[in-house]
Amino acid sequence: MSPVIAEPMSSPHLTLSTRLVYELGDPHSTLRATTDRDGAAVLINAGGEIDACNEHTWRRLVGEAANVVTPPGPFVVDVTGLDFMGCCAFAVLADEARRCRQRGIDVRLVSREPIVARIVDACGLNGMLPIYPTADAALAMAARHVTASRR
Repeated sequence: MSPVIAEPMSSPHLTLSTRLVYELGDPHSTLRATTDRDGAAVLINAGGEIDACNEHTWRRLVGEAANVVTPPGPFVVDVTGLDFMGCCAFAVLADEARRCRQRGIDVRLVSREPIVARIVDACGLNGMLPIYPTADAALAMAARHVTASRR
């Protein structure tokens, strides 16, 4: 997997908009994130906090990363590094999961925190945001789906 860096479009790396790179690099930001590509899949590793103060940055990050996933994907969002994940963060993921599903891409959430699973369940998002214990597990599941569909 290669880390996201802001380079010209000729780069094989995933490129985030200048505005998003600036927002994530702000020393006062409580949201940290890296984005990696693995073939057709894209992975966000989020850390820090997501709340109403940085929801716009989270929405931009999730949207930009999702837009470069190629079907069948998947789009993996690893939130194990988050200390706090407000309801707005789940709403952003649900919105993007709906858009991704229309493009034939699955969104896979990575978390080992029981509260994340409870919130996803309580909001009725289990079908849209399946939860995996590790990013490797989420990516491996995607590889199994691709192999099975080729048979």
